[in-house]
Amino acid sequence: MTSLGITVTDRDGVRHVVLDRPDKKNALTVAMYAALADAVESAAADDVGAVLIGANGGTFCAGNDLRDFLERAAFADSPAMRFLHALASTDVPLVVAVRGAAVGIDTTMLLHADLVYAAPSASLRLPFVDLGIVPEAGSTVLLPRLLGYARTGAALFLGEPIDATHAERDGLITKVVADEELDAAALAAARAVAAKPRGAVRATKRLLHHDRAQIVEAIDREGKAFGERLQSPEARAIMAAFFERGARA
Repeated sequence: MTSLGITVTDRDGVRHVVLDRPDKKNALTVAMYAALADAVESAAADDVGAVLIGANGGTFCAGNDLRDFLERAAFADSPAMRFLHALASTDVPLVVAVRGAAVGIDTTMLLHADLVYAAPSASLRLPFVDLGIVPEAGSTVLLPRLLGYARTGAALFLGEPIDATHAERDGLITKVVADEELDAAALAAARAVAAKPRGAVRATKRLLHHDRAQIVEAIDREGKAFGERLQSPEARAIMAAFFERGARA
């Protein structure tokens, strides 16, 4: 199934979810968020053994399509929030393959993945503060657990990118693999998980994520602040300048 920049197919117990808007660096529209939420939410009921998220092109995802994002309804009621809740709530293991830039939500979603494989070109960026907004996806709780507050500060307040080598060292990704081997490595992992006893896999994931209520609370808290910041004069001015630079380019 293809839906406005997202391709979803089920094969061998694995749900393949592909960001498929390479001409726009896979920037996420509201329609794409809705398709992503549908794909993750329905995985358990459809007896999927693993969800594999990847992308076409040399960029995993450039973040939100800002123009589309700003034209839509309040963030708290948006498909983006539904996708974040789905990531935090699903019992189906999530496997992600990352090459190139992963910006904003495309980095914070990795905090909910069970296995992440990355090409050497992978670069994780969290430019929320630079855009006048705040982090989401429970990242204000999950990121300090991995990086500590000092390195989280460098990523969020300074916008310093995290390259593949450091992401592997810090536990943000499972393994760095050669670019030409990335898709095969991620698929092999997803198939291996899907082949294992479903009940045991899902029970294990529930145990690993026993604090889901806390994470969902963080997602909601961040979502409220995100929506408020999105409507702030400060964020609007920053994004207007972004569009103006794009028009001149």
